[in-house]
Amino acid sequence: MSFKWCCYGMKGSAHQEFPDLSSEKNIKLFSYNILKSATENFHPRNKIGRGGFGIVYKGILKDGTTVAAKVLSAESKQGNKEFLTEIDMITNVKHPNLVQLIGCCIQGINRILVYEYVENSSLDHALIGTNSERAKFNWGIRSEICIGTAKGLAYLHEGIEPPIVHRDIKASNILLDANFLPKIGDFGLAKIFPDNVSHISTRVAGTTGYLAPEYAINGQLTKKADIYSFGILVLEIISGRSSSKPHWFDKVLLEWTWDLYEEGKLAELVDPSLGDYPLEDVLRYIKVALFCTQSSSGRRPSMPEVLRMLSKPITLNDKELTRPSIFQESTTSGKSKPDFSTSVSSVHEVSYTELDPR
Repeated sequence: MSFKWCCYGMKGSAHQEFPDLSSEKNIKLFSYNILKSATENFHPRNKIGRGGFGIVYKGILKDGTTVAAKVLSAESKQGNKEFLTEIDMITNVKHPNLVQLIGCCIQGINRILVYEYVENSSLDHALIGTNSERAKFNWGIRSEICIGTAKGLAYLHEGIEPPIVHRDIKASNILLDANFLPKIGDFGLAKIFPDNVSHISTRVAGTTGYLAPEYAINGQLTKKADIYSFGILVLEIISGRSSSKPHWFDKVLLEWTWDLYEEGKLAELVDPSLGDYPLEDVLRYIKVALFCTQSSSGRRPSMPEVLRMLSKPITLNDKELTRPSIFQESTTSGKSKPDFSTSVSSVHEVSYTELDPR
């Protein structure tokens, strides 16, 4: 595999910082001045997002290309060469449901990642908002967002080597293009930054979020932690509600969903602004989300299995469903605690479906 080093607006010593990499990497290197100009000196009106890694600005390059420039606020422990090695890896991970990293800037203390610009902002802004905004998202759009996100995550887990565990799957990291095609952002960045930076924005004090309890409490990071977060995301997409805010009788979204499941009232979870929808499909999606959020990580399906259950009209074997667990932070003691059953049930081969696709 051949690599080419591309430079934009780099002069003199700025380029000479990395002479040993010029023939090794396939990274576009942008100067700080180029990005400063593109974003109008990182003007607040061009700010389009903020996350645990930094602030994102919309920028227009001199050739007219619109980009998203993420100004990193986290401090990487890596040197420049190691940092660029990781950036090169991320740049070469390409999939329709992943936000494409175009290049970066490393100049002085500045580290900026340059991504493709995705027109319709993030899912949390677009869907978990006012009723009028949510009403634009019919079931066809919402189901495609679920399936597209599952495809991107399945690719990160199973389609590349070494696989990438995202660690921060949430609505604000799912971007929507002009056709509402979902694209997962910020994948691979957890390898660059320390643990206490990479996922801190996921946790919301006093409420539950997307963190799998075994990861939040014991630091057990596997693909199944991403799958738990994906299950929470599906519930948000169907309900139009945030996972981090209490709802019915002060219950968080997952807890409320499980109660509705036990009562045989899952349809009450569906966003009232959704309009007409195929009830069987929606109930199947909710049950898939519950499979993803089971207390025992070993009982959660893999992402390819999740994708199959979402994509085909399969009757799910929900007799295999076990109670989920929820991570919450105590608002009184300040200590983290798991809510619901966190006992690890015996892990055995789980049959997720009862029938072949109809």
